Amino acid sequence: MSWKITSTSLQPEQLAVEESLYALANGYLGVRGNFEEGYQKNLPTIRGTYINAYHDIVDISYGEKFIGYPETQQKIVNIMDAQTIELFITSGGIEEKFSLFEGEVLSYDRHLHLDKGYTERNIHWRSPNGKELRLTFERIVSFERKELFAIRVTITPVNFTGKVKIRSAVNGDVLNYVNENDPRVGNHREPLLFTVSTKSEDGLTYVLNRTKRSNLETACVTDYIFSTGERHDVVQEKQVLTVVTMDLTTTVTFEKRNVYVDTLRHGDHIVAVGKEIQQTIHELTFKQLLTEQQTYLNQFWKTADIKIYGDEEIQVGIRFNLYQLLQSAGRDPYSFIAAKGLSGEGYEGHYFWDTEIYMLPLFIMTKPEIARGLLLYRYSKLEQAKVRAKEMGHRKGALYPWRTISGTECSPYYPGGSAQYHISADIAYSFIQYYLATSDEEFLHEYAAEVLFETARLWIETGHFRDGKFRIDCVTGPDEYTALVNNNYYTNVMAKYNLMWAAKVYKDLANKNKAQFDQLVGRLQLLEREVMEWGHAAANMYLPYDERLDINPQDDTFLQKAIWDFEGTPREHYPLLLHYHPLTLYRYQVCKQADTVLAHFLLEDEQSFSTIKNSYNYYEKITTHDSSLSSCIFSIMAAKIGDSEKAYQYFRETVRMDLDNIQGNTKDGLHLANMGGAWLAIVFGFAGLRIKESGLYLSPILPKAWSGYECTLQYKGRLLHINITKQSLSIQNIGPTVDLFIYNKPYTISNNQTIEIEK
Repeated sequence: MSWKITSTSLQPEQLAVEESLYALANGYLGVRGNFEEGYQKNLPTIRGTYINAYHDIVDISYGEKFIGYPETQQKIVNIMDAQTIELFITSGGIEEKFSLFEGEVLSYDRHLHLDKGYTERNIHWRSPNGKELRLTFERIVSFERKELFAIRVTITPVNFTGKVKIRSAVNGDVLNYVNENDPRVGNHREPLLFTVSTKSEDGLTYVLNRTKRSNLETACVTDYIFSTGERHDVVQEKQVLTVVTMDLTTTVTFEKRNVYVDTLRHGDHIVAVGKEIQQTIHELTFKQLLTEQQTYLNQFWKTADIKIYGDEEIQVGIRFNLYQLLQSAGRDPYSFIAAKGLSGEGYEGHYFWDTEIYMLPLFIMTKPEIARGLLLYRYSKLEQAKVRAKEMGHRKGALYPWRTISGTECSPYYPGGSAQYHISADIAYSFIQYYLATSDEEFLHEYAAEVLFETARLWIETGHFRDGKFRIDCVTGPDEYTALVNNNYYTNVMAKYNLMWAAKVYKDLANKNKAQFDQLVGRLQLLEREVMEWGHAAANMYLPYDERLDINPQDDTFLQKAIWDFEGTPREHYPLLLHYHPLTLYRYQVCKQADTVLAHFLLEDEQSFSTIKNSYNYYEKITTHDSSLSSCIFSIMAAKIGDSEKAYQYFRETVRMDLDNIQGNTKDGLHLANMGGAWLAIVFGFAGLRIKESGLYLSPILPKAWSGYECTLQYKGRLLHINITKQSLSIQNIGPTVDLFIYNKPYTISNNQTIEIEK
């Protein structure tokens, strides 16, 4: 049971949510969990299919526009809809259309198989005229064949014989979803793409579309495999209809195999490429495709699975989250992980800092090859980040865009967008974490060094010395209810870490690879005095501290503001961002999400335990958790300060956020960063993991609700299996001897050795 998500609901509101929950993807292609046969008229739905990074360009309009404001933004495109399969049964001369909203549903269940990688719907339906059908709809988006989205329909007559007519469509006339009342969803109503051509030839059909401004093409090439029957294709201007008629005297099957290709990955002749891919899979059975899928997932779960004992809801929740993260991670140079993955259009398919801080750690510690690829995407956008820095008035350095797809800034609201300079430090931090976890020195020198150097340059350009301290003014930290402040603690401490590591890697590269060092320093025209400035700024970074409260203030003026009237704020006014003007929020002590508390998690050695604990207690009282990025961090830090029950409460909210639609907007797409946060809350929270230059640290605790838990981590070529029970902690090492710290005490574990520590 803990390996599948199951639903028996046909409630309209829940169906819209389940379109996201039952979405299938593979990092390249994503398809929402819509019903193949469609819904009744006016039922809320977001019918969507997406290719990671496949986008169009739209104008950003301003009442007043200044230098550095982005003029356009990229927007993920809802591409051709190949989900549609309508069924018509004929018996006794009467034709009836199958619909779950007409006739009588005798039984219905829906499943997402997390260990096998496919969804199924099982239906026993009685038509208005009393004809009964058993139907099973199965679908996969293949991990092994990234372009493939396949559907199999199994049709069994129960109390009649006759014929079934199947009408399948691939429709190029699609629009993106809009919601003008929610800033988290796009509101551009114009079509983003148009149909170039449609055709049926050689037993295949295709629809070819092109975006209006980015001039990217995508094609859906479709093949059909079915029991004996007649097929007829109807080629229209914007879609291709395929009608298949079969005798219905016993069980019949119908398969629709859609191959999606695009010009970013497949070159200019994408229809030909799509046809070639179809030829390679034509002889494969659907069962073989499912076997491939399960084999791939067996390898994933071998290192990524987390086992929870004593809490079935949490067990299925964490596996669901991990599975969706796997589905969302880009695997090529063009793509990353969007805020909603490939499950919906929330935040318009943009990439944020969420990936580095919340999602990347999972892949660093379980699938480092995926993490490496994601970091290479950021490296590939470094030149654009340098251009962005110049647009913002800096002479040197790299300022990564707050939200982007192809590498340029897409945020029109600079106080909550471009002003979040911390994204450059977040990206630098993730490069460092990858190196610390893998010891991939080649990657450090070939890619990370340049990112660290250019982001370090940004901080020297942005900050200044005053009274002997390096200060960074007029930025926005992670808490978007506070903007354009001086010395945001999170930004400053992350910049310090960035500067310190840039100087360290500069020296390391000079000592270990002089030729590569000379080439890079020469290309960047990097001066030694710049490196000295990095070290000086890091050593003298100003980190706000309030001696009376023994906390780190969020910024220079945060504690001077009035505290928000939480008791007087109606429950229906949350999230506050949908009910109050930003300036109103900026004037109060009220946090949307973890900010200083997040900094204490990422860089805990910068402050004493008492300061971390007092900061947690202070900010917890004024944080609304209106962002899905918040509860997981408070869970981790509650565990850090020893409050295991509060850590568990925050964790439950995190791990079940989408499954229980806690924030009320799961229909717009899944909260991928929160899902990464659920893994963080177990591994960095309850297990107490920290990855530091001095080694790997673990300080596990066990929530009262669990009898135990297990997880597996990859660390510098070793596989570490960790098992925590009420009685003991055991760690097995598969790989070379490893040194690590458990409850701050050093241990050495040899290959195939298991150590056990009684609690």
